[in-house]
Amino acid sequence: MDWKKIGKKLLFPPIWLMALLTIASAVLLTIIFVKGMEQSIPAYVVYVLAFYTLSTVSIFCALVLPKQYKEIKQKIYDNPLGNRFMTDRVFRTNVSLSVSFVISMLYAGMNLLSWHMLKSYWFMVLVVYYVIMAVMRYLLVRYVRIQKIGTNILGEWKRSRICAYILLLINLSLSGAVLMILYQSKGYDYPGIMIYVMALYTFYSTIHAIVDIVKYHKLASPVMSTAKIVGLSGALVSMLNLETAMFTQFGADMSPENQRIFIILTGAGVSITVVTLSVILIVNANKEIRRIKDGE
Repeated sequence: MDWKKIGKKLLFPPIWLMALLTIASAVLLTIIFVKGMEQSIPAYVVYVLAFYTLSTVSIFCALVLPKQYKEIKQKIYDNPLGNRFMTDRVFRTNVSLSVSFVISMLYAGMNLLSWHMLKSYWFMVLVVYYVIMAVMRYLLVRYVRIQKIGTNILGEWKRSRICAYILLLINLSLSGAVLMILYQSKGYDYPGIMIYVMALYTFYSTIHAIVDIVKYHKLASPVMSTAKIVGLSGALVSMLNLETAMFTQFGADMSPENQRIFIILTGAGVSITVVTLSVILIVNANKEIRRIKDGE
């Protein structure tokens, strides 16, 4: 028996198997923590599986992925659809908006179902928020599919202004969410390892949104800039949600008064940022619309 060959296969499993193990570990860990089975025998089996999965993924990222990076990148560029996604910013923005629209609608549907089952108005506030986000993304997706970016700047500024007014509506649903967090002890609760996954995703989406705003600003496309501002607004609200989840998970040693202070400060910061971005969009849109019409 070739133990060296067996060990290599165990440490370097196929990518499809690593993906399957990652999903299975995440689902099983969530079930363990939700059911309160942390000290049970099945839990220890799941811990071993999760540790093995994490080890193989870490080894792959450290030793295998760097060597295959150029090959994987070349395969993406050799594929017509992959090449277009990597090189066409407008197409990439369109795909991103479409995916975000679908995700917003799924979140809205999940929270609507939760409201129906649990009769908590917390979920209805979230339904309103995600529906508003979906409407904005739908307007932008519909525009970039009908009208080519850069061919009708006046139309882009008008669509940007509409989305800016809708962003102000988001502030109302955000204020309602903050009030419910403060006075009804509502908020997100990510079980187990999920909170770390959501934290990683939230920080990534926020940094990515800020970088995109700076990068796409150079293209002088109001619709694309607005799409990135909408993404940043959603990421900032996710930061507030993550904070409430952090308090639920790790805030046992912090007094409720201090938690409320942090929530108020974060909620106010997010609200002020969203309102400021909305006002800037509206002012710029009105100015540019008047300038273009006067030029005509």
